Formats: sequence, C-alpha cells, structure tokens
Amino acid sequence: MNKILAPMEQTAKKVTALPDAQTVTEVTHWTDRLFSFRVTRPNSLRFRSGEFVMIGLLKDDGKPLLRAYSIASPSWDEELEFYSIKVQDGPLTSRLQHIQPGDEIILRPKPVGTLVHDALLPGKRLWFFATGTGIAPFASLIRDPQTFEDYDQVILTHTCREVAELEYGRQLVDHVRTDEMMAELLGEDNLKKLVYYPTTTREESPKMGRITDLLKDGTVFKDLDIPPMTRETDRAMVCGSMGLNTDLKEILEGFGLTEGANSEPAEYVVEKAFVG
Repeated sequence: MNKILAPMEQTAKKVTALPDAQTVTEVTHWTDRLFSFRVTRPNSLRFRSGEFVMIGLLKDDGKPLLRAYSIASPSWDEELEFYSIKVQDGPLTSRLQHIQPGDEIILRPKPVGTLVHDALLPGKRLWFFATGTGIAPFASLIRDPQTFEDYDQVILTHTCREVAELEYGRQLVDHVRTDEMMAELLGEDNLKKLVYYPTTTREESPKMGRITDLLKDGTVFKDLDIPPMTRETDRAMVCGSMGLNTDLKEILEGFGLTEGANSEPAEYVVEKAFVG
C-alpha cells in the first residue's frame, strides 16, 4: 500500500524494556483523526486473519494501559498493522497518536475475536460491513487467500463521514488489486471477486448514505446488480459502532441470517470488542 507520511505533532516519550514490547516500524497519518502504524511481530504470535489483540503504553505510574485493536495485517505478514482513531483526551490514543518509528508499544500476544472464517457456515457471497476504523479486521481478511477460496464474491462496504476518511480503505483495495505479489498470493481470477462499496454520510461523494439505509431500501443490490441477501447464499461480518452493530443485526436477521460464533458457526458475526 502506498504510504503518505505526515509530520508528528509531538514526539512520544520512548520507553525501553516494556513488558511484551514491540518496536514501531512505520506510522501513517491519514487525517487529523485517523492514523495507522506497523510494529514488529513476536516470533511466537500466531493468529487468524480478523482477530484482535490488546496493545497499549505504560502510564506514568508504570502500569500498562491497554485497549483491544484488530490486527489489520493478514496472518502471513511478517509485521503487525493497526488502524486507529485519535481521541485528543483519550487515555490511550491521546498518547499513541504521537508514536514514531523506533518507539515501543506493549502487545499482549493472545489473539481472539469473532470475525474469522471459522465462525461462519459455508456460503457463496461474503459481506464485510465496516464504519470508520472498523475496516481494520477486513484489511486483514481481504489479504487472506482463504477469503477468496471460500467465496464466489467478496463485498467490502466502508461508511465514513468524510471522503478523506475513506482513503485508508481505498488505498488498501487498490493495493490488493494491483500489486503483483497480491495477485500471485491470492490469484488474479480470485481478485475479480472483490467488490468495494464506499459511502459517506456528511461530505458529498459518488455514493452517499448510511449502509443500513442503503440495505433497507435495496440501493446496494441495485448499485451492484446483485440479488438481495438470503440465508442460503450470503454470509456477513460486521465491525462498527454499537449503534451500527445493533441496526445491522436487525437488518441481517430480516434477510433470514442468524448470528454465529467460533463455537457455533452461522450466517453472520459481529465484532463486539470494536470501539471507535
């Protein structure tokens, strides 16, 4: 993915010898509210694309301040990527947003999560419904070969308030579609299965509207020239605000889908740990 590196507003204090420490290798500021970063990967860490881990920094009193972050990189990547909001008065992100390459963060290598292939029954069409930084687990999954091996069509929807907030996802999809290594890994024919459907809710763009409204009135299906969702063919993963999760659960169940889990796979899953 092409990277646009912007200046840091201030330098984070580097802390050495952190427990479970990993080194920051790259930082990209997408907007004044969104940034992504890459860190070294523990040799022992194994995870399924779509899972999350706890990451954070040490507080002034020396105790760790950790939050759940979806891993945006695929399971085969040698490093770990994360995508985050910036909350100016947030206990963690007010400091995390100032990290620079060479700084260290805490990473607890115990991945968990519901947005994994094992939690879904076999199907033909897979939907990824994301708002804001909720695209992170799907950034992992659309670079995972299994995603394209298991489905005939993969639809990534991403809804944000403004056009600039879609840039991370746009560059991600462009990279997956045009990078030679991705084509070799995922298969050129498989890449034709990927459909990208970005929308905005405030700033004018080619497609405006909340994904929930576009599903309820059938606009999505008309735009993509596909039939409505059914329990027999469609599977879905949801990652967004609590309000979006609740609304989409109702919509998906209206199409006949039922919620699944690692222990009991079904037609759709929701990431309950996501905040932002």
